Amino acid sequence: MKLKDDKKIVQIFQAALKLVAKKGLSGVTMGDISREAGIATGTLYVYFKGKDELINALFAACRENSVQVSFKGYNPQLPFKPGFKNIWLNILRYKLQHFEEVIFMEQCYHSPFITAGTREKAQQLSAPFYALMERGQKEQLIKQTDTGLLLIFMLGAMNELVKQTHYSGITLNRSRINSTFDLCWDALKA
Repeated sequence: MKLKDDKKIVQIFQAALKLVAKKGLSGVTMGDISREAGIATGTLYVYFKGKDELINALFAACRENSVQVSFKGYNPQLPFKPGFKNIWLNILRYKLQHFEEVIFMEQCYHSPFITAGTREKAQQLSAPFYALMERGQKEQLIKQTDTGLLLIFMLGAMNELVKQTHYSGITLNRSRINSTFDLCWDALKA
C-alpha cells in the first residue's frame, strides 16, 4: 500500500479552493480538481473516495487553520479589550490573506456536502470564540445577549468588509481598520 503524500494533499486542496472560488461547490467535479492539481483522476481517488469526502476534509482543515491563526498571540491574562482586538485583527488578516478559504468555508456552511460529523467538529473548534465572548460578558464589557448573535454580528460585518476590499479594490489602510474595529466594539460593548 502506497503512503499518501502530504504535499499532494496540499496540492489537491489548493486546486479545490481555486476551483470552488471560480465555479462554486456544486460546479466542481473530481475531474476538474485532478486537472487543476496536475494529477491523474485515479490518483485523486486514492486520496479521497469522492467529492464529499474531499470537501469535508478540506473544510475541516480550513476551519482548524482559521482557529489557530485567530488565537495566535492571545494571552487570556491580558485585559479583555486588547485581547479581543488581537483576535479580531488576526481574523481580519486571515480573511484577507486566505480569501479563497473564506469563500470556500462560507459556501460549505450553507451546503449539503458537509456531514453532521464535520459540522460537529467545526462547532467544537468554535468553542474558544464562545469562551472569549462569555469572558467579555462575565466582565460586563460586552452585551449580555446570545453569544452566537454577538459572533454572527462581529464576523458578518468583517466578512462584508473583506469582500468589499477584495472585489472593489478599496485599500484597507490602518485608519479604515481601526474605524471598523471601533464600530464593532461600540456595537458589542455593554
